[in-house]
Amino acid sequence: MIEQLFDDPIQFIIYAVASIVAIVILWLSFIWVTKIRPRKPKIEADWRSDCEFHGEAIIDGTKITFKNVRDFFWRTTKDFDANWVDEITVDSEEIKDIWFVVDQFHSIKGLAHTLVTFEFNDGVCLSFSFETRRVVGQRYHPWDGLWRAYELYLLVGLESDVMGLRTNGRKNIDYMFRAITPPGKDKKMLFGLAQKLNTLGKKPEFYNSLFTTCNTSIVSLVNKVTPGRIPFTWRNLLPGYTPRAAYKLGLIEDWGGFDQTIEASRIDLVAQKWDGEGTYSEMLRKHLP
Repeated sequence: MIEQLFDDPIQFIIYAVASIVAIVILWLSFIWVTKIRPRKPKIEADWRSDCEFHGEAIIDGTKITFKNVRDFFWRTTKDFDANWVDEITVDSEEIKDIWFVVDQFHSIKGLAHTLVTFEFNDGVCLSFSFETRRVVGQRYHPWDGLWRAYELYLLVGLESDVMGLRTNGRKNIDYMFRAITPPGKDKKMLFGLAQKLNTLGKKPEFYNSLFTTCNTSIVSLVNKVTPGRIPFTWRNLLPGYTPRAAYKLGLIEDWGGFDQTIEASRIDLVAQKWDGEGTYSEMLRKHLP
C-alpha cells in the first residue's frame, strides 16, 4: 500500500498530512489528559495587584453591598494608584441605565473585550468585567487561555477605573452603548452578576479563550435572565463584532442607524481629552446621546 502511494504523489501527500494530523491530535490528547485536565482552579495565589482581591456581594432585599471594589487611577498600565474600596452599596430599584462596552484592544477587529456598567440614580457607576485572573509575572495569551492557564475573574470596579484603564491607560478604541432591557430584567441582571461573583469566590472556574470569556459569560447571564435572548452566533466568540449583532437583536439603543450609533458611541478620544472637570462618568455621558 505504501509503495503504491509513492507512485501517486497526491495520495502520498494526503496520507502524509493525515498522518501528521493524527499524530498532533494524539499528542494534544496526551498532554490534555496528563498535564491539563488534572489542573484545579485556585482561590489563593500570588495574584497581580489589579486582581489581588476577589469581590463579594451581600444581598439584602433590593440592596446589594459589593465588597472589594477596585478603584485604581491609571496614568499608564505601569503607572497607577492602587486602591480597593471596602464596600459599596447600591439599590436595584435605583438602576438608571445599563451600558454595554466594547473595548477594541487589538488591530484584528474580532479581538476585543466586552463588559457592562450599571449606572444608578445617585451617580454611582459600577462596571462588571469577566477577565483572566493572573499571578504576578503572568501575561495573557489567547493560546494559553485554551489550556487552563487562567482562572475566570469577575472584576467589580468603579467605571473610572475599569474604563479609565482602557481609554486612558491603554489608549484603546472603546465604544459604549446604552442597553435595552425588558422591564425588571435590569434588576435580575444585577442580581445575576452578584450571585456569579459569590459563586466564583467559593468555587473558582477556569477561563477559556473560546467558551468561557468576557463575552460568552455576559451572553450566558443574559440568556439565563431572558432565555433565548441572544442566539448562538460566531460573533459571540469574536467580541469585536458584537455591536452589529447587538444592534440587530435590539439589545442596544439605535442612535440614528448602525453607522451613526457606532460613531456616537465612541468614547476613548473624548476621555483622552478630558480636562478633569467633574467626574469621569459624568464626562462620558455628556458625550453620549
